[in-house]
Amino acid sequence: MPTASAAPAALRDPADEAEPAPRRRARSRLAGVSRRLALPLGSLLLFLAVWQSVAAAGTWSETLVPPPAKVWGAFVDVSTTHDGARGYNGTYLVEHLGISLRRIAFGAGLGIVIGVAFGLVMGTVGWVRSLFEPWITFLRTLPPLAYFSLLIVWLGIDEEPKITLLAVAAFPPVAVATTAAVAAAPRHLQEAARALGGSRRDVVRDVVLPSALPEIFTGVRLAVGVAYSSLVAAELVNGLPGIGGMVKDAANYNNTPVVLVGIAAIGISGLLIDGLLLRLERAVVPWRGHT
Repeated sequence: MPTASAAPAALRDPADEAEPAPRRRARSRLAGVSRRLALPLGSLLLFLAVWQSVAAAGTWSETLVPPPAKVWGAFVDVSTTHDGARGYNGTYLVEHLGISLRRIAFGAGLGIVIGVAFGLVMGTVGWVRSLFEPWITFLRTLPPLAYFSLLIVWLGIDEEPKITLLAVAAFPPVAVATTAAVAAAPRHLQEAARALGGSRRDVVRDVVLPSALPEIFTGVRLAVGVAYSSLVAAELVNGLPGIGGMVKDAANYNNTPVVLVGIAAIGISGLLIDGLLLRLERAVVPWRGHT
């Protein structure tokens, strides 16, 4: 009479038994990736189908709702040389995007560095937090257009007001996140480090920072998102070449397909940068979610 453990073994597929374990794991990972990609791809196809249906219905003119094919044609036009014209306003789409990304890298990078440093100080020194936190909250609630005109008056119309606007937009989210994360660092671990002879700098470096890093990365991602949302505002004046300037200039001439191409370029590049930040976070903060 077969044993209880023999029955399931008899039902196993001999091909599965012969397949090496690494290959089974690779196939399982591939199936997981396929499942994760299926939903976004399906939602994209559904969006394109609805978009095409709305455009074909003729409820709105093509100036307001151009069909996907027309937007694709605009993408090809701004990415290549056509009819003797080079891209949009003499610059290819990838060049517009690259110039804007450089502005974001300088502006948002500056705001993030200052925000992290300021957050560390505010999180560890109570009177500094009481003094500056209301001002940071005030700055965080201001829309970029509220002070961009003032930056132009102060700094002119070249790169300085654009970089400054992106830095000011990126500063509050990362400063607030860093302050909250540092203030929430475990007190018992800090006291234990001091009891073992650690200086204030040692406690901040070895206890506070590792505890705060996950939330700091969240603040960095928020800051980059805010900087992206401020990009078109930063390039309102003298923004060409630049993807935000391209969007603004095309909107002035009701060139909706180019506007949509610019919006898609900003959104897709933002998704890619956020994905890179997530990968960097997993590499730098592998303990997130495990403590």
